[in-house]
Amino acid sequence: MELISGLPEDIARDCLIRVSYEQFSTVASVCKRWMAEVELPEFHQLRKATGHGQKVIVMAQARVEPDWSFGLMKCLIHPAYMLTIYESDTGNWRELPLAPVMSSGLPMFCQLAGVGSDLVVMGGWDPETWRVSNSVFIYNFVSNTWRRGVDMPGGPRTFFGCTSDQDRMVYVAGGHDDAKMAFRSAMMYDVAKDEWVTLPNMARGRDECKAIFHAGKFHVIGGYYTEKQGRFERSTEAFDVAMWRWDHVEEDFLEAGMCPRTCVDGNGEAVYMCMGDDVVAKEDATWQSITKLPAELCNIAYVATCHGKLVVIGSAGFGQPNIAYSLDLKYNTWKRLETPDKYSGNVQSGCYLEI
Repeated sequence: MELISGLPEDIARDCLIRVSYEQFSTVASVCKRWMAEVELPEFHQLRKATGHGQKVIVMAQARVEPDWSFGLMKCLIHPAYMLTIYESDTGNWRELPLAPVMSSGLPMFCQLAGVGSDLVVMGGWDPETWRVSNSVFIYNFVSNTWRRGVDMPGGPRTFFGCTSDQDRMVYVAGGHDDAKMAFRSAMMYDVAKDEWVTLPNMARGRDECKAIFHAGKFHVIGGYYTEKQGRFERSTEAFDVAMWRWDHVEEDFLEAGMCPRTCVDGNGEAVYMCMGDDVVAKEDATWQSITKLPAELCNIAYVATCHGKLVVIGSAGFGQPNIAYSLDLKYNTWKRLETPDKYSGNVQSGCYLEI
């Protein structure tokens, strides 16, 4: 059966790779051949190779009511979190439907990771009972459906670091248990196989750490061990997946007492973060300031890299609506992004995908 009647296969495929990810489920429902085509890894590799992959940032964001004063009160007292998608190429914002079991919103403090065409939602606090959940939910952008994954093993774990290699694996490390004891343990989740694999322990416990996948390694940055309780470490350690071992701890990666949450991978070339009023980058041994933050961005909620740009979301002050800026990393120029009021709530976590 031909992909498109009367057209050569390569031309028909060239038509299909131009379809928006929002229409994947519609395309898949046309016929079995189209369904098989859009589900192939090679189809999505071709989209990216030909520049038709769509670049999106997905965020766990507090829902804002039309009446801002009322929305502010809800966000501070009992926020409900939704999944917000920002499309880098079009500048559009939209809300992604939650899994049916998430009628009260996303788990508080859940972590997001992008793997291929899947969005993985891990852990957090149940928004109704406030109990720690080790749940794993996966949203597939091709089928437009949710499925339940195998729970994170090892008992309650919250405020852990989480990242992915963008291809197959999600990595988890650190956090704490119900007794606020910081974990040294780490593991990885194979999304395709729905399996967890235990990694060797880190050198030290790391609560509220940040995880990034950079230069082929799983990096766990900052955090603090149990006795320090909120006094952040300066160190980082990286797991070499190919060698299956942790590298030596780098003791002076951060400045003293610095929260690592704004650290992001810059497409393997550098690590970026917001430090005071500056955006800084680290390629070798030291951090270098590359530009100042816009004056409106005083409280930084979330930072992501997106195809040569650094997207920074924050507010002018506590309780103020969030706004978003994009920094072109080649020219160091800022652009304010149009942010509808509905998408001005607090951002707790997020991830980047190219679909």
